[in-house]
Amino acid sequence: MTAISGKNFIAGARCANGTTPHRSVDASTGEALPWTFWQASAEEVDQACDAAAAAAARFRSTSPGQRADFLDAVAAEIDALGEDFVAIVCRETALPSARIQGEQKRTTGQLRLFAEVLRRGDFLGARIDSALPERLPLPRPDLRQYKIGIGPVAVFGASNFPLAFSTAGGDTASAFAAGCPVVFKAHSGHMATSELVAGAITRAVERCGLPAGVFSMIYGSGVGEQLVKHPRIKAVGFTGSLKGGRALCDMAAARKEPIPVFAEMSSINPVIVLPRAAERRGVVIAGQLADSIVLGCGQFCTNPGLVLGLRSPAFSAFGEVLGSALQGKPAQTMLNAGTLRSYQCGSQHLQDTDGIRLLAEGAADGQAPARLFGADQRLLLEGDEVLQEEVFGPASVLIALDDKAALLRGLEAMQGQLTVTLIGDDEDLEAFAELIPLLEDKAGRLLVNGYPTGVEVADGMVHGGPYPATSDARGTSVGSLAIERWLRPVCYQNFPDSALPDALKRDNPLGITRLVNGRASTAAA
Repeated sequence: MTAISGKNFIAGARCANGTTPHRSVDASTGEALPWTFWQASAEEVDQACDAAAAAAARFRSTSPGQRADFLDAVAAEIDALGEDFVAIVCRETALPSARIQGEQKRTTGQLRLFAEVLRRGDFLGARIDSALPERLPLPRPDLRQYKIGIGPVAVFGASNFPLAFSTAGGDTASAFAAGCPVVFKAHSGHMATSELVAGAITRAVERCGLPAGVFSMIYGSGVGEQLVKHPRIKAVGFTGSLKGGRALCDMAAARKEPIPVFAEMSSINPVIVLPRAAERRGVVIAGQLADSIVLGCGQFCTNPGLVLGLRSPAFSAFGEVLGSALQGKPAQTMLNAGTLRSYQCGSQHLQDTDGIRLLAEGAADGQAPARLFGADQRLLLEGDEVLQEEVFGPASVLIALDDKAALLRGLEAMQGQLTVTLIGDDEDLEAFAELIPLLEDKAGRLLVNGYPTGVEVADGMVHGGPYPATSDARGTSVGSLAIERWLRPVCYQNFPDSALPDALKRDNPLGITRLVNGRASTAAA
């Protein structure tokens, strides 16, 4: 494995012209690891963005097949990172090796998913309206539309997924697939991990003969603002806190040329336990839900932070079993000191709020014990902010509501979410069918009799939702539809065939399905 230098990746070169050092930390012990990383200077940020802009036209003009081969090459390079790499990721994040190995496969799997998207060509959205020169009262011109990459994209790494939502994660993979160069801002919690993955991407760029500016990576806590405000950057991808995401959105909107920010920020992911299910299988549900709450120390953006049900003896019994299950869970180590402080502060804020009480707490022999809080229904019905704020960690809030009307009112008062889950039997789902249209307005993914932790990387997945879950509910950061964020449509009117892009040429050299005069077709047009 290549030695870790701590230098920034600027269009294939390694640079360390800044004067601000950063140290990587062992997440379990707090001990400084033996590498120093150098915050990018203002000149280095400029160089990365300028190189991305210089590479943009050539990268965008590559064929879908060429970009698919590039994504496959990146995946192969990451697959080749071995046990030493996994050990470093584990030290920086305190995540177990099995989790990291699984995430490594997920990361390469999503790269290969986007390679498949490129080869099938539907992302191009090719539409053709043939000329009608004899139409009266006015002829119709020949109109041909498809989608192109928006330009250089700035991507910010997430703390909780050091591989799948980081350097070569979904934002980077989908931007590459769209033909957009990426300037990546490494997360401070796993800088060594990021360097090793950035090396894998750089090798793939070289192997595929692409311009070096297709990928750069910079370090430092003070470089994000310059990156988002840089005139060469045309869009931003971010996964993190509501505060951080809002700051980026505000910066991007205030630019002379405003740009889109696709930020995933905050979600409490309500789980609604319906009456029949609580009566018939409350004990089983409680055990499964407890496992979901503590999975990965609760450090998932889809962690179930709110549990709702109708007041009844069965729901009370369910709550008691859930509390007992969480009490039996061992404490876990969080990703970093900042995440632990946030969890402690969020938990204390809940406990200090009138109408909320601590019902159960897990073992306290480690950093982050599991916690179950109980809240009065009035807080939900009044839309109290304390129940809208994500507590990132293994904690959840239990609320018993008086009746269906109160449940509907409480859900109406909720802000946007990544997920909402219904746990119910067939009779429940019939009796509470009116919840579905309401929940469609509240979340990007609706689940029945499952748990929201665990996000399948697939064509049908939506990992997004109304604000504040994300800054733009029209997108997703997981699944093949993620590519849409980095594309924009272009129409070619009355162009000669020789000047058209391949996706729109009359003989359809890519062999893709196109919408031709209102009908799907692979024929010449």
